[in-house]
Amino acid sequence: MTLETEGGDATASASSTVVESDAVDSAGDVEEALIEEGEIAGDYLEQLLDVLDFDGDIDLDVEGDRAVVSIDGGKDLSKLVGHSGEVLDALQELTRLAVQQATGVRSRLMLDVAGWRAKRRADLSALGAAAAQRVLETGSPEQLAPMTPFERKIVHDAVAAIAGVASESEGVEPNRRVVVIPD
Repeated sequence: MTLETEGGDATASASSTVVESDAVDSAGDVEEALIEEGEIAGDYLEQLLDVLDFDGDIDLDVEGDRAVVSIDGGKDLSKLVGHSGEVLDALQELTRLAVQQATGVRSRLMLDVAGWRAKRRADLSALGAAAAQRVLETGSPEQLAPMTPFERKIVHDAVAAIAGVASESEGVEPNRRVVVIPD
């Protein structure tokens, strides 16, 4: 559609309105897809809890570009976390596969059980900030213990928030670690 104005046509402004509208529609579609992922995951996990005879409340949310599912409230839920979150990681992968089977699309869903990931995130942020402060004080690089990619990202984000230091990952999985260095 071309609109005539005194200085020429207004095609550009009409086009930008259409583009903005498409972006809003696209964002709404993405959020709807993430909500659907969360609902599929919630159904899958509810069936699993029933089979295991575990109590728990399932909470669905969308954070950024991923669905987040949390299981809280049961007394046996620590068994679903396991040592250092190993069972939780496996359960998250199984849940992602269940979502993929239902939708045909690979899921980036995040699963938390009994607040374990939320606590781990806070602990890792504190670890990264403390390491950054030590590096600022001493001027010497500091290597942290090996971590998963999820854990390293949290530490990198915490270090990035502090001026005068930077971080990088070194090593090969499963021994890849964050190194905090003076900037």
